[in-house]
Formats: sequence, C-alpha cells, structure tokens
Amino acid sequence: MLRDLYFTLFEFVRTFGALQLFFLRLLWYSPGVLVRRFSLVIGQVYNAGALSLVIIMICGLFVGAVLGLQGFSNLARFNAEDSVGAVAALALVKELGPVITALLFAGRAGTSLASEIGLMKATDQLSAMEMMAVNPIRRVVVPRFLGGVFSMPLLAAIFSMVGLLGAHLVGVVLLGVDVGSFWQQMQQSVELADVQEGIIKSIVFGFVASLLAVWEGYNAIPTAEGVGRATTRTVVITAIVVLIFDFMITAAAL
Repeated sequence: MLRDLYFTLFEFVRTFGALQLFFLRLLWYSPGVLVRRFSLVIGQVYNAGALSLVIIMICGLFVGAVLGLQGFSNLARFNAEDSVGAVAALALVKELGPVITALLFAGRAGTSLASEIGLMKATDQLSAMEMMAVNPIRRVVVPRFLGGVFSMPLLAAIFSMVGLLGAHLVGVVLLGVDVGSFWQQMQQSVELADVQEGIIKSIVFGFVASLLAVWEGYNAIPTAEGVGRATTRTVVITAIVVLIFDFMITAAAL
C-alpha cells in the first residue's frame, strides 16, 4: 500500500512539473504567435468564445432569475426586498459569474479543444507537422490556448450582465420591486474592488481552463479511448482546480 502511495505521489509530482514546463513553453511562444499569426488567435476566439455565447447567455439569464426569486423570498422576511438587485449583483460579479462561466467553458470549449488536439495526435497530424519542420505547439496549441484565455473574461462579463437582466425581469417586472430602488441599491453596494475581484477570477480561470484543455489534448493517448479519457479529465480536473483557485482568490481578497 505504501508503495502504491509512493508511486501515486511520484506520478503527481512528475505530471505537475511537466505541466509547469508546458505552460512556460506556451508563454514563450505566445508573443510570436500574437504578432505573426494573430488571425489564428482570432479564429480560436470565435470557436471558443462566440460559439459558446448561446449557452452562456441562457444559463446566465436563468441563474439571475433564480437569484431574483431566492433573494426576494428571503429578503422579504426582513422587509428588504429593495436589496434584491444588490444581492444578485454581488453574487454574480464576485462568484457565480466567473465560476459558472468557467465550468460551462470547460464543458463546451474545453472538451472541444482537448478532443480536437487529441484527434490530431491520434491521426498523426502533429507528427506530420514535426516532419515538415513545423512546431505543432506554436502552430496548433498556442492559438487555441490564447483563444480560450481571451474568451473567458468576455464570457464571464456577458454572463454577469445577462444574469442582472434576469434578476431585473423577475424582481422588477414579475415581483413588483421598485425599479429605482433595485438599481440604486445595486450601485451603492457594488464597489470597484468587487468588480476587480470578478475580473481577476475570470482571467485566472481562463488560464486554468485553457491550459488544462490543451495539455490533456496534447498528452492524450493516440487512440479513440485515450482521446475520450482526456476529454473527461479536462472537465473534471478543470472543475476541481477552478473551485480551488476560487477559494484562494476569495481568501486573498478579504
């Protein structure tokens, strides 16, 4: 049992070190890709970001609506129904917006990135690039990584804005909260530091989700089963790491 634990710990340390080196390689190649192959990055922003807009907006709308309902029913006990807007805004901007967007991004765009790169590896496309003196990390991996990093903060902002719209529709239109009090309480309660915390979280989550997606795809076993396992690991590991980083950033911001 101790031997198995030792090998498990050794494998974790080895994988973590390899992931760090892989991340440094991505950062090293990123400036050159942004300058010389910016069109590839724009294409990946479209694939990872624009194609995820529908699910982000739908989920954001209903999350905001639920916050409006729950906030109204709980605040009504204290005759503080006008604070529904403030509660929804703080919850969306600081926590639910970045976290849920990262989880949705991992489920939609992250799996797409991992499976795409893994399939290219399984069909020897990456090996063919190396035979032609083309760096597959610079040509394939880095644009997808940067596309995810740039898309994540934009998607989180859209999620929060649509969520506030959902909270407004439920709180003001359906439940009769005064529209002036709704937005006034929100403006008075949400500070610049709260918005900055949400932006920092969305940027960090973008790096985490994109890095894990391209890492799992690039290191997938070149078989159909291996690509499937890499896709599954992308979602599971990203969800765990995002929640860990969410706790760390929240604790540091207090």
